[in-house]
Amino acid sequence: MAHFYLSDELETAAVGDRVAIGGAEARHAVTVSRLAVGETVAIGNGSGLVVSGPVVTAEHAELAITVESVEESPRRTPAVFLAQALAKNDRDELAVQAATELGVDGVIPWTAARSISRWEGAKVAKGRDRWSAVVREASKQSLRAWVPDVLDLVTTKQLARLAEGARMLVLEPTAQHTLAELELGDDDLIVVVGPEGGVSPQELESLAAAGASLVRLGDEVLRTSTAGPAALAVLNVKLGRW
Repeated sequence: MAHFYLSDELETAAVGDRVAIGGAEARHAVTVSRLAVGETVAIGNGSGLVVSGPVVTAEHAELAITVESVEESPRRTPAVFLAQALAKNDRDELAVQAATELGVDGVIPWTAARSISRWEGAKVAKGRDRWSAVVREASKQSLRAWVPDVLDLVTTKQLARLAEGARMLVLEPTAQHTLAELELGDDDLIVVVGPEGGVSPQELESLAAAGASLVRLGDEVLRTSTAGPAALAVLNVKLGRW
């Protein structure tokens, strides 16, 4: 399926229904993708429902299809989350974008001790909105039935508390064990990636005390923008997603 769009209004659908998108989505479909009547398009709601069928209306204000197929995908278990430290030069957004394409189930913005970029005051809401836009666009590009959740910004103390309800894996180049060596169970996973300067010793100690495991990917040291996606690729294989 070459074209995939999201509709927040789509709740249910059946074969034969008319489903439409409007606003910026419709304008993009008609003016940028140049979709025309008769072409096949998929429309999802970001919560597991995807319908597809031929275009019957292709206008700037509305693009509509007649539903020929309906698919509902359940959330995958265990869920995999990326706790990404804020980083400069949009490297955190690059990580979130690639992680979405690789199937992450949610992202957690983290203000690490060594984060140069900071979300403070009005920047908190603005930053979260920006990440939400990134995951939405990446979800459309990768044809994802579920759009990843963007959780609230956390401190290191708040991040440590999340280890109580999931298995936390902190990427650390000096760790003894590799991610590939780990045995995985049914618990949800949180992959923690530090900023440009890495996770501080105090943070490593705090997260480990909360039950997190320190793991490395290999002998190479990756950038903050590539470490998380690389870890997700490993986990996709180990969890049988790929």
